[in-house]
Amino acid sequence: MKQIAKAIIEVMKTVKSIDKNMNVGSGNFGYKGVADKDVKHAIGQAMQDNGLCLIPTSVEQSVQVDRWQEEEYEKIKQKQSVFTEVKTKYLLLHESGESIEVAGYGQGVDSQDKSAGKATTYALKYALLYLFMVPTGIIDDADKSHSNDVAAPPKKVAVKPSPTKEQFNGLVAYLKGTDKQKEQANSALKSYTLTAEQTKEISKL
Repeated sequence: MKQIAKAIIEVMKTVKSIDKNMNVGSGNFGYKGVADKDVKHAIGQAMQDNGLCLIPTSVEQSVQVDRWQEEEYEKIKQKQSVFTEVKTKYLLLHESGESIEVAGYGQGVDSQDKSAGKATTYALKYALLYLFMVPTGIIDDADKSHSNDVAAPPKKVAVKPSPTKEQFNGLVAYLKGTDKQKEQANSALKSYTLTAEQTKEISKL
């Protein structure tokens, strides 16, 4: 592995550091980050000059989707958050024919379908930074602050919708039916916010 090791060291000599020119988030939760294009431009050019290329070979992902309701301008809107976690593998090839496997890890969150792309982009970016030991900015974010020092964002409070007249009448009918229908109705009622009149009517059953 002498040739590929020499090429990696040459890339490390060439790419001394990459500045954090990207603003991520805003306010108290904002921070400076390294842009994906800056990493690919700096490290990619150095890899090319030293006969190296990187080929993705494996992606293992897990996805979690959370859905809730929020009241906006007196209207109930459906919201969702898609969290994707990936474990990736790449083959680092040298023009001599030598190769090594490189591992990556990434996470991404999006309200629609972009979380997978964010996670794989993150995984590749940091796999390159760590492979060639490239420092970013003056000091790493993880070194100058601790997660316990940053206030957590406010928790989302789910707002339950009120049943329509037809839905409520249907639930009342089920509450007067069989034991199974009553069980189904009671379970469905937990998903709604009832008015005082509706609560009073149910209490009479």
